[in-house]
Amino acid sequence: MNNLNAATWSAMAVFVAMISAPLAAAERESEEQSIELDRIEVQSPPLESSVVRLGADDIAPGRELADALRDIAGVSGSRMGGHGTDPAIRGLSQNRINVLLDGAFVYGACPNRMDPPTAYASAATYDRITVVRGVATLEYPGGPGGAILLERDTPLFKDGDSPRLDASAAYRSNGETPEAAFDAAWGNRHGYLRAIGSWADADNYEDGDGNEVRSAWQEQVGGLILGWTPDADQVLVFSAEKRQLRDELFAGAGMDSPSSDSDLLRLNYENQALGSAAAIKANIYSTKVHHVMDNYSLRTPPSPMMRLRVPSDSDTVGGQATLELDKGAGLWRLGVSLQDNQRSARRFNDSTDMLQSVMWPDVTIRQAGAFAELIHEFDRQRLVTGLRYDHVRADATATAEDPPGMPLSPDQLYQLYYQADGRGSRTEHNIGALFRYERDLVEKPGTIYAGLSQTVRTADATERYLAANGATPSMRWVGNPDLDPEQHRQVELGWYADQDHWNAAASVYYNAVGDYVLRDRYNQPMDNATIYRNVDATFLGGEASLGLQWAEHWQASLGVAYVRAENDVDQRPIAQIPPFELVADL
Repeated sequence: MNNLNAATWSAMAVFVAMISAPLAAAERESEEQSIELDRIEVQSPPLESSVVRLGADDIAPGRELADALRDIAGVSGSRMGGHGTDPAIRGLSQNRINVLLDGAFVYGACPNRMDPPTAYASAATYDRITVVRGVATLEYPGGPGGAILLERDTPLFKDGDSPRLDASAAYRSNGETPEAAFDAAWGNRHGYLRAIGSWADADNYEDGDGNEVRSAWQEQVGGLILGWTPDADQVLVFSAEKRQLRDELFAGAGMDSPSSDSDLLRLNYENQALGSAAAIKANIYSTKVHHVMDNYSLRTPPSPMMRLRVPSDSDTVGGQATLELDKGAGLWRLGVSLQDNQRSARRFNDSTDMLQSVMWPDVTIRQAGAFAELIHEFDRQRLVTGLRYDHVRADATATAEDPPGMPLSPDQLYQLYYQADGRGSRTEHNIGALFRYERDLVEKPGTIYAGLSQTVRTADATERYLAANGATPSMRWVGNPDLDPEQHRQVELGWYADQDHWNAAASVYYNAVGDYVLRDRYNQPMDNATIYRNVDATFLGGEASLGLQWAEHWQASLGVAYVRAENDVDQRPIAQIPPFELVADL
């Protein structure tokens, strides 16, 4: 992998400076009790009309996080095994959804997405889960489908407070999955130390006909969180955690994963009283993911001479700072973000000890962005306007590497299918915009809203640079270096209400997508390789939900969702779009 360039590390230093300056001032002000500042709460990005919030206790024991999210209307998912469910919101999946683990982006290291970002998060180790359907903020790059935000919130300690301990154990019968977790914290008014951990061991499950399905997996997680609280309005949190996945079986893939590890470091800072009516959030993070998949350690290979193994890595560093200002025009939200993701994957034939394919040829995708939003409230109404700019640069430095075992380099594959050259940088200037209106009803309960947005999503490492050669053309899987970014132009109308004993929501949306990145088959005689191309597409759908609170500990919910996606160029439906869904929870 290439080392991060000097500009990236310089930008990270700017984040550290932004954090350290307010903290230094905080130490001085904490000694002067006479100073009082106006305080505003740092707002969660999405508005209530687009968000579903869950607690860790809302996820059934022994159930994978992303699989459980499919109980939400408009949220679905696909999977190849018992672990690694890849979520989709309103028919949009993969990096069309922003997934953040307590402010950090994590990108999986499997080119075939055995390990989407949600595979490296378990509900037992987070306090809140927020699911955003559609575009309600421009705080994060791209993300036309929405966002899944997993967050931790450690209550502040006072001097003399007792340590806190939460431990749980559970068992899920189908798959024989035992699970255990703990969460312990100690602290005083100056700070705290928190330790978290979880463990799960799932066996194969049985389908409806009693047939065993290869789906076993093991997971263990451990983390330490150190918080410094100089006063009631500020907190600086450093966290380090490690997640290990072992012996994952995938019935829907040609390989299994004997190991998949992630290491995550974060530094988060929050100040809710930064001067008069201002607040700031800032964070920097580093994530390292190492994934191994093969077709022989956990299953019988197709032949003794086809023992294939793919070690791969995905390393990300990034950061973001968001400033909130409560001024006369309303609440301003201003922010900048940086992200640098490096991926590498090579497929080896261990029977001959020979390199077969350079699947990710040392790919780097860098994104730097800035956004501004204004939330203006007047006469039971709210108006949100926003603008975002992202500069994207994509490079691959090993496209000329020629595998001796199956001699076609990535550049040769790109040339064969696209007449393209993988060398050199691809640069994008992506602009997003948001206009959203909400009105609280007076005579009837609830709020109506309407939204217009444009979001731009860049192609990921697989779509742009994958170079998986095969013994026959139909076994090839080749990315397209010249893909244009997707432009999603969406319209959404809806209503929601949250009363004492019931809540309800309904929405419809229309999404016109320019240059949608379509995974397709090469349409030539004697060739059926998997390729990518840009097409125009249309997404149309809606969802509705109703929740009832029968008694203090009794509740029920019902949700429906539908989305249709059309390839406008070829006049045919787009594949892998969820069907009509009905979700009931009693």
